[in-house]
Amino acid sequence: MTLYDLLIAPFAELVFMRKALVGTVALSVSSCPIGVFMILRRMSLAGDAMSHAILPGVAGAFLMFGLSILPMTIGGLVAGLAVALLAGLVSRNTIQREDSSLAAFYLISLACGVALISARGSSVDLVHILFGTVLALNNQSLVLITGVSSLTLIVLAGVWRALIAECLDPLFLRSVSNFGPVVHFTFLALVVLNLVAGFNALGTLLSVGLMILPAATARFWTVRVETMCLLASLIGVVSGYVGLVLSYHFNIASSPAIILTTGVVYIASLLFSRRDFPSHVERKFS
Repeated sequence: MTLYDLLIAPFAELVFMRKALVGTVALSVSSCPIGVFMILRRMSLAGDAMSHAILPGVAGAFLMFGLSILPMTIGGLVAGLAVALLAGLVSRNTIQREDSSLAAFYLISLACGVALISARGSSVDLVHILFGTVLALNNQSLVLITGVSSLTLIVLAGVWRALIAECLDPLFLRSVSNFGPVVHFTFLALVVLNLVAGFNALGTLLSVGLMILPAATARFWTVRVETMCLLASLIGVVSGYVGLVLSYHFNIASSPAIILTTGVVYIASLLFSRRDFPSHVERKFS
């Protein structure tokens, strides 16, 4: 087998492989920088919770409209934003912190979503929604994913300095500007939007993997936020490509293959990354 047969032929000869690669690249470009800010804001597990929170909206839209991209996207977006807003309101008006209220709402959402699909759907429907079908991306899905990716990059560029300020010193940002809450909820909206776009390819359970794992890997190699975002996106793109190649040649489910590839890169970085970051910089982001 030549290098062409191994690395290029699957994408040159098969349309569905090309679409899967385009979708994975677009997701990596937008969701990996979001993952970087989630890690710097210590919200990694919140991303996992919110990926589960979109399930009831996706499931409800699926039961009403079938496998229609737009209704499922709208349903997931509404459910995710509702859980994020409810968690924020509870944390601001009760003794519970945002992480505990978010965990409570995401568990309720996950149970509701699974119950909805189990009541009227099939096990195939449940697997499709939970784990995705990146090899079955159609033109509508690609338009949605690339649109979300473009919008995310535009919004990130607009709130970039405020996001970095909130990561470094959120109390200072709130003391000098009323823009802090706006930045926070804008960022949460971007998280939900990217998770909703990602579920079309990777499912509600694995979409957060492409968001967090490359970002966590990049965190081992640099402390500069700009470099971290670029490196995370590069890791996501390369892992997506390698995962698709592995899934094609070894008959592995494509979505887990992509996430497992990012996991291997993470473990390698854990073992071999530099450990001599300047102490004052490290403390800011630790």
